[in-house]
Formats: sequence, structure tokens, C-alpha cells
Amino acid sequence: MSVPGGGGAAGEALGRSRGGLTTKIHMAADGRRRPLSLVIAPGQRADCTQFDQVLEHIRVPRLGLRRPRRLQDSIGADRANSNGVISVYLRRRGIRHVIPEKGDS
Repeated sequence: MSVPGGGGAAGEALGRSRGGLTTKIHMAADGRRRPLSLVIAPGQRADCTQFDQVLEHIRVPRLGLRRPRRLQDSIGADRANSNGVISVYLRRRGIRHVIPEKGDS
């Protein structure tokens, strides 16, 4: 099965661009730059469309028999994630964020 506008099967996360087949890696990391979650998507996908998926995949193990932690206290992201949908998502979950606004710089 082929992805509309994509180059490969739905599960392969391959996309088309001028340079050929491409893939994007969307990752969340902690303050020490250790990876917390990873989502691979076709290269033509916008970064902001994968934002909530990346956050949903975070599981931080705890000592003992307690459940892994899923909620973040705060998030920093780049301008690609500066839109109203993401702001509403973060506000609804009570997550503080530092995301620069898009603009001419």
C-alpha cells in the first residue's frame, strides 16, 4: 500500500522531496540530551504534525514498582512547533513551554 505523496509503503516512513526519498526523525530529549522518545515520519511531513505523537511516546521509568512517568513539567521546542494547535495541546495538559514565535529574523 502506497502513501499519497510518499515514496514507500505506509510503515516505511519514506517521503519524496526534490532530493529523492527522505525521512525525518522527531525526537524528545531530557535536559541532559538523553533521548526520551523517537518518531520516524516521511520527509515531507511538517514537524508540528508529529509533536503530540512524540510527547505521547515518552515513558520515564521510576524506581520500584511505580508506573513510568508520562507528563512533562516543561518543554522547549523550535519555531517549527509554533502554532495555535500545539499551544492549546500544551495548555490543556498543563505543560509550561518555551517556543519562539514565527517571524522575520
